[in-house]
Amino acid sequence: MLVMPRLLITLGVLLVVVGLLWPWLSKLGLGRLPGDIVVERENGRFYFPLMTSLIISLVLSLLFWLFRR
Repeated sequence: MLVMPRLLITLGVLLVVVGLLWPWLSKLGLGRLPGDIVVERENGRFYFPLMTSLIISLVLSLLFWLFRR
């Protein structure tokens, strides 16, 4: 019955944990993987982390699947 508050609290705690672990997580190379799209021009830069997004999506899907069982 109280699913939404539990979900919001869990997401908030997850964001805090990721924020605290960010210095170590950035050393893993996420965001600079082959398949991430970077277009640099003289007037700007476009960055789309395609492969990083796919890996994070797969890991989160696996975790949610494991917790649901």
